[in-house]
Amino acid sequence: MGFLSPLFLGGLLAAGLPVYIHLLKQHRSEPVKFSSTMFLERRTQSSVKHRRLKYIALFAMRLAIILLLALMFANPFVQRAVGSAGGGRKFVAIAVDNSFSMRTGDRLAQAKQAALSALSGMGATDRGQIMTFSSSVQFLTQPTSDKAELQRAIQGIQPGDGRSAYGEVSRTLRSMNQPDGLPVEAHVISDMQLTSMPTPFAELAIPPSTKLQLHAVADKREPNWFVESVNAPRSIFQPKKVRIQAVVGGAGTPPGELPVELAINGKVLETKKVTLTESGRATLEFFLPEAAYGLNRGEIRIPAKDSLAADDRFPFSIERKESSRILIVHDSRSSRAATYAAAAIESVPDAGYTVESLTSDQASNVAPSKFSSVILSDVGTLPASLESALNEYVKQGGGVFVALGSSTIARGKVPLTGETIRDARYASREGERFLTAGQVDKTHPAAARAGTLDEVRFYQISNVTTDKSARIIAKLSDGTPLMYERKIGEGKVLVLTSTLDNVANDLPLHASFVPLMEQSAHYLSGFDPVPADYSVDSFAELRSARDAGSAVDVLDPDGKRAVSLKESAAAQSIRLSREGFWELRRANGRNELIAVHADRRESDLEVIPKETLALWQGTGSRDGTGGGTSDQTTKPYSLWWYFALALFAVSIAESIFASRYLAAERETGNSLRRAA
Repeated sequence: MGFLSPLFLGGLLAAGLPVYIHLLKQHRSEPVKFSSTMFLERRTQSSVKHRRLKYIALFAMRLAIILLLALMFANPFVQRAVGSAGGGRKFVAIAVDNSFSMRTGDRLAQAKQAALSALSGMGATDRGQIMTFSSSVQFLTQPTSDKAELQRAIQGIQPGDGRSAYGEVSRTLRSMNQPDGLPVEAHVISDMQLTSMPTPFAELAIPPSTKLQLHAVADKREPNWFVESVNAPRSIFQPKKVRIQAVVGGAGTPPGELPVELAINGKVLETKKVTLTESGRATLEFFLPEAAYGLNRGEIRIPAKDSLAADDRFPFSIERKESSRILIVHDSRSSRAATYAAAAIESVPDAGYTVESLTSDQASNVAPSKFSSVILSDVGTLPASLESALNEYVKQGGGVFVALGSSTIARGKVPLTGETIRDARYASREGERFLTAGQVDKTHPAAARAGTLDEVRFYQISNVTTDKSARIIAKLSDGTPLMYERKIGEGKVLVLTSTLDNVANDLPLHASFVPLMEQSAHYLSGFDPVPADYSVDSFAELRSARDAGSAVDVLDPDGKRAVSLKESAAAQSIRLSREGFWELRRANGRNELIAVHADRRESDLEVIPKETLALWQGTGSRDGTGGGTSDQTTKPYSLWWYFALALFAVSIAESIFASRYLAAERETGNSLRRAA
C-alpha cells in the first residue's frame, strides 16, 4: 500500500480535537440550592470521575471523521495486478538475427525454427510482428493477427552480410509502445555473439512492460579461420609486378598450417602455406606478374573450409589503366618552373600521370580537353585560341593550376579568372628578408598533405585583388593571399601568387612541394581519393562536382541494378549492403569496381556468457530478477473513493447520535431547573 499525497497524513494530528471536546470541555454540574451545608461531611471530588469519557460512540465517530478526512486527502493506493487493455491479449515481437555470423553451419535454419515455435504461443486475439536485425533492424511485416502472414515472413528470412548489434534491438523494443496498451512479449533469436554487445551495457535496457525471452542457437565458441585483410593497389599504370599483402587469422583455433590462394578473375594464380599459432595471425605476400587492362576481380582464399566458409575469402579490385596526361604551359623565356613541376608529379610512385610541357606558342593549337588538368606557369599573353579553349575547358568541368610570376605581373591580370594584380611584393634586406605562410586551410584537398608551409621562404608575391567568391587556401603572415581557388562554370582554377621555380621562392626545395603538386593534380583532374576497401554497410560516393547531374548506374554483386533511374541521376551515395563486387558505370564512360567485405569482427564466434544474458533479460523487470513482466501488469489502484463513502456514512451517523445526546442533555437540564 502507498500514498499519492503523504503530506496530508499530517491531518491525523487533528484527531486530538474530539478528545479535547469530550474530555476537557465537559460542562460542570449546576449547583443545587440547599438550606445549610454545615451538617454535611466535606469531601474532595474525584478528578478521575471528572475526566471520564461520556458518549463513547459519539466520540469514536468524531475521531473516525478526522482520520477518514486525512486518509482521503492522502489518496492511498494499492498495487493491483490487472490484465492488459485487450483483456489478456499481448503483442508478440520476434527479432531474428540474420547477420554475417549466422551463416555458420545451420544457425539461421535453427533461428527460423525457434521463431516459428515462439509464434505458436501467440493467441488468436494477439498481435505480432516479425523483424530481422544486423547493424540495423528491418521490419518484415506490419503488426497483425494473421499468423499465416507472420509464418511466411519467418520462412522467407535470408542470411545477410552485416554486423549484428544487440543495442539496436533493445532500442527498437524501447520504442514499441502499443497504442492499444498491449504488453509486449519480445523474442530475440540469435547466436549471441560476444563481439556484438554494446560497450555501455545500459544500451540493452528494455521497458518494464516488455517481457524479453532470449533464444540462443549457439552455446559455445566454434573455431574459425578467416582472411582478415588485404592490401593491394586500386590502380596500376605500368606493366610490372604488383605486391599484394594479406593477413590470415583464427579465432578459437588450434595451431596449424593453412593453404592460402591468390585468385584473379576466378583463376587461381598462386598458392602458399602459412603457419598459425593458437588463435593467431600471420601475414603473407603475393606478387601478381601482370594484370590485364581494365577492371580485375581478385580474391585471397582459404581452401580449407570451416563452419563459417563465407569469411574464408576476401575480395579486392585492381584496375590497370593508361596514365592521365597533364599539360604544362610556360613562358618561352624560362622552363625552370615547368621542369620542377613535372619532376614533382612524375616522382610519385603509381601517381598515374604523364606530363607534357609546351610553351604558350606551341600550345596554341592543342586541345586542353585531351588532358586531365592544365598548369599555367608564369605565362604572359596567351594566344587567343588557347585562351578561348582554356575558358571553355574550365566551364565544362576542367581544372587549371595558375602560378603567377613576373610575366603575369606585367600583364596585370590573372589568366582565366581575370582578377587584377595590383602590384608585386618583394622582400629586401632593408625590410623583411623573406615572407612566410601564416595560415593554411588543411581541409582543402590540395593542401591537406602539404604541411604548414611555414618553412618556405617567399621573395616575390603578386598582390591580387580577390572577391568573396574565392576560397583562400593559404595566406601570408600579413593576410595577403598566397593560394586560392575560383569556381568557373563546372570547373575550378587554383591560383598560386608566386612561381613554381626556386627564384621567387624556395618552395621546390622543400618536402611539401611534391604532395602539393600531386594533390593539386588529383583535385583538378577530378580523381578523388577512393578508400582501399569497403566494409558492408559503409557508403560509397557516386559523384563528384564534375559528375553533378550525370547518371551513375550501380550494379550489385548479382549484376542487378541497385538504384532506380531517378536515383541514378540524383543520389550522392549508396549503402553497400552486401559482400562482393559492386560496379559503378558513369555517363562519361569511366567505370569503377568496388570490392566490399564483411566486418571481420563477425568472424569471432565467441558467445555471450549466460550470466550476461540473464542480466539483459532482467533489465525489463522492476526487481531485476526476471525478463519483464508476465501477461498481467500492475498499476496503482486508488482507495480514495472508498474512504469518501465511509466518511459520508460516518458523518450521517455522527449527526444522528449527536442530535440524540444533545436532546437528552437538554431534557436533563430542564428537569434540574424545575426541581430547583
